[in-house]
Amino acid sequence: MENDPARSDRYALIMSHKPLLIIGGGISGITAAVEAAEAGLKVILVEKQPYLGGRVARLNRYFPKRCPPQCGLEINYRRIRSNRHIEVFTSSTVEKITGSKGNFITTIKRSAQYVNELCTACGECELVCPVERSDEFTYGIKQTKAIFIPDQIMFPFKYTIDAGVCLKNSCALCKECCTYGAIDLEAQPEVLTRDVSSVILATGWKPYDAFRIPELAFGTSDQIITNITLEIYFGSDDWIKTLGRSPVIAFAQCAGSRDRNHLPYCSGICCGTTLKQALLIREKLPESRIRIFYIDLRVEGRYEDILARVKADPGIELIKGKVAAVEPRNNSMIVEAEDLLENKKIRIPVDLLVLATGMVPEAAGLGQVKTNENGFIDKRELPDGFCAVGNAVHPADVSTSVKEATAAVVKGLQVFRSPGGR
Repeated sequence: MENDPARSDRYALIMSHKPLLIIGGGISGITAAVEAAEAGLKVILVEKQPYLGGRVARLNRYFPKRCPPQCGLEINYRRIRSNRHIEVFTSSTVEKITGSKGNFITTIKRSAQYVNELCTACGECELVCPVERSDEFTYGIKQTKAIFIPDQIMFPFKYTIDAGVCLKNSCALCKECCTYGAIDLEAQPEVLTRDVSSVILATGWKPYDAFRIPELAFGTSDQIITNITLEIYFGSDDWIKTLGRSPVIAFAQCAGSRDRNHLPYCSGICCGTTLKQALLIREKLPESRIRIFYIDLRVEGRYEDILARVKADPGIELIKGKVAAVEPRNNSMIVEAEDLLENKKIRIPVDLLVLATGMVPEAAGLGQVKTNENGFIDKRELPDGFCAVGNAVHPADVSTSVKEATAAVVKGLQVFRSPGGR
C-alpha cells in the first residue's frame, strides 16, 4: 500500500489545499484537529484561553466511567505535539472571516505573548512573583500568581502572564530570574491573517449564571455552590473533610434550566453529572446523606446503570420536585420544595446545597454565523464551507462531542475519496 499511486495522488491533493480552521480548543476542537491532521489535512486551531482542553480540562472525573479526564487529554496533546500539520494559536480569537468555501481569509488576534516557547516550566518565576490573582481555571475558587500554569497537565505546557494584574517592568522579578530568556514584558498583541479552506466551529459552552436565580440564594453562603465548582472541590480532600463525617447534602436539579424565565431547554448533562457526583460523595463520605430534587431524571443507555446504583444506595433519596426557596442559616440552610409524588410541601435542613446549573453556548462572535432563539448555532443557516459541532450546536456530553467532531472531519474528507475529488 505504501507505493499505491492512487493513495499518493489523494494525499498530494489533500496537502495542496489550504488549512482547515477550527475555532475552539475544547474536546470538540481538539478531536477535530487531531483527526483531520492525522488524515493529512493542515489545521489551524484557535483557542481564546492560554491552554487547550476547555471545560473538560477542569473536570475531576468523566461520566459515566469516572476516570480523570487528564488521561485522554494528555493522549490528544501528545498527538498535537507530534503532528507538524497542526498550528495552534492560544490566547487568540478569530476576529473576522471573509471569502468563500475553499478561499476564506481569516483574521486572528493574538494577545501579547509575554512568555514564549523557550519556557521550560521550571517554576522559578512563580516563586518570585509578588502578585496574586483569582484563578479563572478553577472558577475563582483558588488563587495563583500573576504568572502561572493553570494545571500540571496542560498544552501548551508553559507559563502565562495575566496582563490585567501583572506589574510588568515596574516589578520584572520573573524576567530577572528566568535563565532561559522566555519572558518578554514588552511583548505586543499581534493581528495575523491566514488563508483557509473551511471552518469548524467548536466554540463550546459556559455555565449559567447562578446569581440570576435569586430564590436559590447563590452567593449568600459558602455552603451553596454549583455543580461545576463541586468538580474543583473534589480535587481537595481537605475540602471534603470540612463537611464533617455525616453531612446532609442536597442537589437542586434544573437550576435555571427548563424554565422560561432562564433557559427554556434541557441542558442534557446535568442529571448525569449529579448522579456521578452523588456517588463520589458517598464513596468519600460513607455516612453522608444526599437528597436529589429533580423534575425528571433524564438519563439513557449505559447511564441508566448509574441511576440504578443511585436508587439502590440507602444514603441517597430522590425527591421529585423543584427547589422553590432556600433559607441560609449560619453554616446550614433550609431547602423548601414540593414533593410531587407525596403531594406535599417539604422543608429540609441541609449542610450543603449544590445547584445543577445548565449550559449556555459561547458566542461565535462572527457576523455570518446565525444562532437560534437559545443562542446555539443554527447549522441550517451556516455559510457553505462552515460546520459546527458539539455544544456550539446543542447541549452535549463528552462522548457526543467527540463523535460529532470526528464525523465533521470524515464528512469533509469525502471530497478527497478519489483523485480529482469525484
